[in-house]
Amino acid sequence: MSEQPQQTPIQRVSYHPSDPNSGRQRIPLWQWALAGLLMLVLVTLWFLFTAKSIALSFSPKAEEISIQGGIHLKLGNIFLMREGTYTIAARAQEHKPLQQSLRVSAAANQSFQYSFTPNPGVINLTRVPSDARVFVDGVEVGLTANATVTFSAEAGLRQLRLQHPNYLAQTVSVDVTGKSVTQNVRVELAPAWADVTVSSEPSGAEIWIDNQNSGQSTPAQVEVMQGERQIRLQKPGFKTYEQRILAVAGTPQTIAAGVLVRADAQLQVATNPSNAALTVNGIYQGQTPLRIDLKSETKQTVQAVYPGYAAATQSVRLASGETRAIELELTRMLGEVRIETRPQDALVTINGQAISVDQSALELPLKPQRISVTRPGYAGFETVLNPRAGLVQELKVKLLTLEEARLAALIPVINNEQGHTLRLFNADTVAMGASRREPGRRANETMRRANFDRLFYLAEREVTNAQFRAFASGHDSGDFQDQDLNDDEQPVVNVSWHEAANYCNWLSKQDGLSPFYAIEFGKVTAINPSATGYRLPTEAEWAWAARRQASSEVGKTSDVQLKFPWGDALPPPERFANYADRAAGNLVGRIIFGYNDNHAVSAPVGTFNANSHGLYDLGSNVAEWTHDYYEIPDQDVVTDHLGPETGEFRVIKGASWMHGTITELRLSFRDYGIEGREDLGFRIARYAE
Repeated sequence: MSEQPQQTPIQRVSYHPSDPNSGRQRIPLWQWALAGLLMLVLVTLWFLFTAKSIALSFSPKAEEISIQGGIHLKLGNIFLMREGTYTIAARAQEHKPLQQSLRVSAAANQSFQYSFTPNPGVINLTRVPSDARVFVDGVEVGLTANATVTFSAEAGLRQLRLQHPNYLAQTVSVDVTGKSVTQNVRVELAPAWADVTVSSEPSGAEIWIDNQNSGQSTPAQVEVMQGERQIRLQKPGFKTYEQRILAVAGTPQTIAAGVLVRADAQLQVATNPSNAALTVNGIYQGQTPLRIDLKSETKQTVQAVYPGYAAATQSVRLASGETRAIELELTRMLGEVRIETRPQDALVTINGQAISVDQSALELPLKPQRISVTRPGYAGFETVLNPRAGLVQELKVKLLTLEEARLAALIPVINNEQGHTLRLFNADTVAMGASRREPGRRANETMRRANFDRLFYLAEREVTNAQFRAFASGHDSGDFQDQDLNDDEQPVVNVSWHEAANYCNWLSKQDGLSPFYAIEFGKVTAINPSATGYRLPTEAEWAWAARRQASSEVGKTSDVQLKFPWGDALPPPERFANYADRAAGNLVGRIIFGYNDNHAVSAPVGTFNANSHGLYDLGSNVAEWTHDYYEIPDQDVVTDHLGPETGEFRVIKGASWMHGTITELRLSFRDYGIEGREDLGFRIARYAE
């Protein structure tokens, strides 16, 4: 048996993965640190070589200085700052904080000086009569009380003026220290009256000054305000004595004693109500209560008159030397007013007092009556009515709901300075698109319904060349096969959608309205749906204005919805609007046979009759840009629809002078694009609120 070779067992060897960094030399930490330090040194040297030397000085010296806006380095009283704009903020005790913009130029050395404004000072004004009005540089700062008033005033030379009805006005100059320092200022106003000594023979007469009882009797010294005054002396049994004097403020005077003549007779008249106008024999005597001298032994007719009352008359005959007192009772005169309200349960107030309103007439005094009608949820009504004796007046008030009042407050027609006329519309709903069975229908005319919650304005006419050139003076609408499209009153064409939106924003700026579109580099990037600035009509607004017929009732629409601008069947009535017709036969391929509007290309805006809403060329003349991005709709119902939020193209609505087929003439026809063309213009719109 042959010998078998001996097998050597396999020995287990431990495995260690190779180090990926083996064979690479590690950079020592100190080298990293050195590199960082070198970079810092380079940045510092760059800053030092590019920075400018800036010297800042403050008056008074600043206690605290801060600089914002860039890198800066303070070296002693010098700052190193690079070229640019900074904000300097500084503080100084008892001065207002200072904050200024600093512009560092390319100059190597620059200096700037700043001055702090002191804090206001405090003025303590004394020796001034109470209730005097105090003015600082023409601005009232308060009233004096107990002969003093304290107020703040800006530092510097100030003009203080003091006014009081019984004193002469005075103006003083005060150099206000400021810095919260209190300064005492003493001002004594000179009296605006004179001391007048009044006497009479006999004494004991009442002293009246300008029909006001002084409360003193002769002899007495009375204060009389400066100027020409009437002194009247009255004593029972004597005729009234009158004298005019010229009072000079601060100058005492004594007037000659008034010699009272015994009266034949005197009558003291009082009335209810008082302050009635009193006449004797038709001659006005004054207002009651009143004491008058009458000729004795003669019949006198005394009459009192007061607004809203019947005149009271009494005849008197007084004996020589007799004094008599009478009182006249005036009877209130009433006028009848009947008030009717809708709703009937509205609250009615007359002069602030609630009343009950029924079918019977109200009796009111013959003077102005302030009548107010209110009810929760309704706009209030207020008027002033003058009742008349013997006449029944009727006041019928229909309150508007808050919504009705809001709508009534909106302007129905806007005429702006750029020559646009816009009409207000309160749209309800419109069916958009077309039935699959409708001849000429295209696949993008999906049936759907649009509802409206916001009121909007829509321009009567398309934007003209002249109106657009006020915005873009160099615009040229061009021509089509030698037919001019550039007349001032022709609709502007060859305008892209973005150019039309830019015009809307420009128009908003002219009228002070918030812009609807956000525009960057001439392109619309976003919208502000809440803005009331001008914009392009939405497709839904355009469809409602073109398709829904106005009814005979003002502000309402009928249920009739048009297929074509003129109705439901071809051809259009003679010279109804501008389409592709015999006049355009040599320019376009397909026309409406047997129809002629006498315009080969676009007609001046408003040439043809307006539709039932007062809008011209809607669905004719030129096609029109709308606001909406173009897409094939997939919603059955939308409300205040602004269209898709994104897209490439915009919806175009309406036929033009180039269109003559059944597809294009229909109001449901939808086209799209983004660039301008010879038969495409636009009209403007905006939300009402």
